[in-house]
Amino acid sequence: MQLPELIEIVPPAGKVDATVVLPGSKSITNRALIAAALASRPVTLRGALWSEDTQAMVDCLARLGFGVRVGSDQAEPANRTIEVQGGGGKIPNAGAPDKPLELFVENAGTAARFLPAMLCLGHGSYGVSGVARMHERPQAALLEALRQLGYRIDSPNDRLPAVIHGSGPKPGAACKVSVAESSQFASALLLCARAGGWNVKVTGANEDELPYVDMTRRLVEEFPFAGGSYDIEADASGASYFWGADWLLRRQGGRIAVAPVPKSGMQADQKFLDLVAERAWLPSYSRRTDLADSIMTAIVLAPFAERPTQFTDLGRLRVQECERVNALRSELAKCGAKIEESGDTLRIEPGALHGAEIETYNDHRVAMCFAMLGLKVPGIRLRKPACVRKTFPNFFAKLAGLGAGVRDVATGELLSGNSLLA
Repeated sequence: MQLPELIEIVPPAGKVDATVVLPGSKSITNRALIAAALASRPVTLRGALWSEDTQAMVDCLARLGFGVRVGSDQAEPANRTIEVQGGGGKIPNAGAPDKPLELFVENAGTAARFLPAMLCLGHGSYGVSGVARMHERPQAALLEALRQLGYRIDSPNDRLPAVIHGSGPKPGAACKVSVAESSQFASALLLCARAGGWNVKVTGANEDELPYVDMTRRLVEEFPFAGGSYDIEADASGASYFWGADWLLRRQGGRIAVAPVPKSGMQADQKFLDLVAERAWLPSYSRRTDLADSIMTAIVLAPFAERPTQFTDLGRLRVQECERVNALRSELAKCGAKIEESGDTLRIEPGALHGAEIETYNDHRVAMCFAMLGLKVPGIRLRKPACVRKTFPNFFAKLAGLGAGVRDVATGELLSGNSLLA
């Protein structure tokens, strides 16, 4: 049963003492799936997230002919144990130039960027497409870098849909890739550089300020390409909503903890825990240097800070699942927030909020941010909340575990059990 079209979050009564078990990181899971497909022997991924984005990647790998076996994870219902039969840099299936093998990536940015680089290692033609929003998102810098390496890429506007014509590894080939629009372009190339024999130079930003590129480099260094197992760390971006909930409800007593705590340093959003520590809220945060996806969580919390907060370098949020800067400004304003937008900066004043009907824009992070807000502010209603399936399909079950109610607005009934799953 899917979540209803419109739900209301009912704040918990009294103090909350709870521990939330987190699913695996989507960012690490989809990187590890590509690495496992390139491995020379089978690799088992433990604690892998099972969501819309990772299922899209698994479906594409299976269509490419890789053996993939998916098993349950006893510790967390939203995770799986996934065994991938690696091809050692070879891709089993391919299409012809006049009839490419079609791959559908849904709205998964990681799949849309990582797969084209890997497909160049095959021998044949591959059509890559996704949902309408994915066809609007940037892709040009990656496609240009692949052309620099010597591969033919057909795309009328340098976005998806595109046809990738694989011609195998090209030892010694070199390219430059800009990460001005997305660090996923560099990660795509770095994941496949070992198998392709490529030399990849990253441009467009200070590499010390690219945490997702650092994540990719570290995964490649640690990954068992000769076969074995690899553990996926719990999702720090997902943790931010519950660290944020703890901060929101702290004055009511009790405590909300997460387990396991992401602490490897691979995920930039691990730093969100410092933000919500006592007396640690700062007057300014940058999307580029301070926080990654969890800056959205901080923006929604900002009306409850003791001082005005400025959020800078938000330009990349405009080209993700939705135009996130506009979405955050618009929906917070509905709730009574004093918020100003100037260029790629939002400035938010402290102040009381009230309930409102929130448009989620089919964006999982918008939905989860405002659901978190509903733990404190009565009357928060979310339109089309099932979009959380992209990265956190049992998010509302976790929220209900804190004592919150999740009500079907149409019927007035409180949801429970499987009806809380996206």
